[in-house]
Amino acid sequence: MNLRLLEFVVAGNEASDLLPVRSRSLLRAHDAVRGFWTVLDEGPVEHCLALLLERTDGEWVAHHVRADAGVENGRTEDGEALAAHDGWVYVFGSHFGSKAGPLRPRRAFVARFREDDAATGTLPVQVVRNRFRVHRAVNDALVKAAFTPLPPGERVRQRFIGETVSRGTARAKSWVRRLADDDLPLNVEAAAFTPEGTVLLGLRFPVTVDGEPVLVELAGVPEMFTPGGGWPRAGRAYVLTGVTPPGALVGFRAVTPTADGGYAAVVGSIDALGKGSVLLDDHPTGGEVTSRHVRFRWEPADDGRIAGEVVAELAPFRHVEGVAEMDGRSFYVTDEDHRVALWIG
Repeated sequence: MNLRLLEFVVAGNEASDLLPVRSRSLLRAHDAVRGFWTVLDEGPVEHCLALLLERTDGEWVAHHVRADAGVENGRTEDGEALAAHDGWVYVFGSHFGSKAGPLRPRRAFVARFREDDAATGTLPVQVVRNRFRVHRAVNDALVKAAFTPLPPGERVRQRFIGETVSRGTARAKSWVRRLADDDLPLNVEAAAFTPEGTVLLGLRFPVTVDGEPVLVELAGVPEMFTPGGGWPRAGRAYVLTGVTPPGALVGFRAVTPTADGGYAAVVGSIDALGKGSVLLDDHPTGGEVTSRHVRFRWEPADDGRIAGEVVAELAPFRHVEGVAEMDGRSFYVTDEDHRVALWIG
């Protein structure tokens, strides 16, 4: 595949995910014919929203969005996934930790904003920190799954679960009760809404024992932001088949709806090479994987298996973080140090 590279500097940071702009007023405000949201994956969410825009003269520009999360300013980090629903853009934290653990409560959040509100002035952002409630719900769903998740090694379990519980207990945190010794650490990297209003969370980790990527359906996400709306509830867990190279471990990096009612996704490594990942210490075949552009339809079998197909091999890239399909073209964003790289195919 021949790809055209566009490079941007946005707050000196790298990008995660790619979500098409749907707001006509927002495009008009920037004299743009098309654009994408991306989230910069370091720092609090209100500092990490950006637009990549193609203007009417054909020039591509980046715009760092000024946002305000009110009382939640400075209390989140590591936004990874974007999804659109009913005029809102949702941002999902990774719910993970550093490469060597422990889990970080600041990463267990969901934020949202009205896309039209980004056309003028400072963008109001609503933030709900779930204090490991999503972690608990997803782990409970994985226990009931028809497939077997890949168990973490003892070192991973201690670093991510054991140390998190120890730190929370020492600080008398109430969220400690939502963690169990046999939990799997979650790394949320992808999200997309279904027509029914539920969210498909694409996990980078865990994967199945066969190395296949996992989706978990989450209900009640919009209701988190309404008074008395309650907390999200995990439904079933699913496995995407037919997209994992033999002998490899592959997790989700991005998921996005397509115009034909299906979904496009990027799958790839379970963690980055050369950055001290304890996951890769235990599972080295999860790092030597290049990214793949895949598609699937939301037609799960009774056993939770979803048939996927490979659209494009994205070798030599190991770090594709977002995908969008628009006007017959594919767009990708890659995780680069201190820059944003948009690739157009």
